[in-house]
Amino acid sequence: MHLDVVTPEAKTFSDEIDSVVLPGSEGDLGILRAHAPLVTTLQPGELKYIKDGKERSLAVGGGIVEISNDYVSVLTDMAVDQDDIDAQAVEKALERARKTLSETEVTEDAEEIQKAIMQSIAQLEVHRRRKGK
Repeated sequence: MHLDVVTPEAKTFSDEIDSVVLPGSEGDLGILRAHAPLVTTLQPGELKYIKDGKERSLAVGGGIVEISNDYVSVLTDMAVDQDDIDAQAVEKALERARKTLSETEVTEDAEEIQKAIMQSIAQLEVHRRRKGK
């Protein structure tokens, strides 16, 4: 099956894979070949895929997933490969965002800050989980 992961900046991932598990609004969603067509939301978290028997991960932000036959298309605002996560930089960004959020009134800015916090947490979870392997 083919998996494409696209952000506003670029196509982050495009390859043939065996299976994928996505963070959905109702929990993780596992997708195998010949999956029923589906369009659903993507939540910030860990996208795991298996290729040639090896599991890999991407930290993803929110977005949309479209599944049709043997094709999975992920449109997201963030996608970072497990090997590209700089945990120290993410932790600093998370600390700054939380501080800013505590000083910000409930506005559109607060929503953007909360989104940045969720993306940072997703990256840290992927990094920590993969560091143990």
